[in-house]
Amino acid sequence: MSNSADSPRGPVSRFTWRPVRLLTAAVFALAGVIFVTSFNTAKGTDLRTDASMLKLSDLIRQRSTDNGDLEESTAALRHDVDTLARRDDGSTEAQDAELAALEKAAGTEELTGDAVSVTLNDAPPNAQAAPGYPEPQANDLVIHQQDLQAVVNALWQGGAEGIRVMDQRLISTSAVRCVGNTLILQGRVYSPPYRITAVGDRGSLKKALAESPAIQNYQLYVKAYGLGWKVDEDDSVTLPGYTGTVDLHYAEPVG
Repeated sequence: MSNSADSPRGPVSRFTWRPVRLLTAAVFALAGVIFVTSFNTAKGTDLRTDASMLKLSDLIRQRSTDNGDLEESTAALRHDVDTLARRDDGSTEAQDAELAALEKAAGTEELTGDAVSVTLNDAPPNAQAAPGYPEPQANDLVIHQQDLQAVVNALWQGGAEGIRVMDQRLISTSAVRCVGNTLILQGRVYSPPYRITAVGDRGSLKKALAESPAIQNYQLYVKAYGLGWKVDEDDSVTLPGYTGTVDLHYAEPVG
């Protein structure tokens, strides 16, 4: 019989937590967390596909359509409100004339007159550089925001009384913005070709387009890579009045 000093004091575990075992356990735990996170994110879909991007583009198109429908209903309601407001409002003829002039300047009323239309388009998919020009990069073959802005600015400079981009009337707070290969204007989304129409003296408008340095630079890409550029003269064009909100939105400090 062994003495008490030699006797075991209790069961001795055969498993000890070594650093390597701890590291292995941590790796498996982390893998489990990643798996659960991936499952919750995918919800049974393939994360390697571009289905999410397709859903996003569908959402953008749907929102653009909804915004168009809302603009039409807003325009109808505004017309009814304006009609009611003009009934026996107590204003004089001079005041009515002043109001009409302000509405025309603001772009909320229809405008009819001779016009110049400019159409810009991306280069053909198989576009090649013209002799003497370097091979094009991807950005050389598409319409950019600054191209649209250059045309709009030149037309204003040429004395345009009103401008329509695609099917929307521009006002003083309108912003011509491009995201990727699409134009976002007042809550609507458009793809090329882009058509810009300005009512005014056609000679002055065309002269302003020809003298714009930004448009002259764009013409180099038209010649080199085949970007689309077309200028048309139109008779008796009617631009719609702006029907969106005229409220100004601006940032405010917090606190």
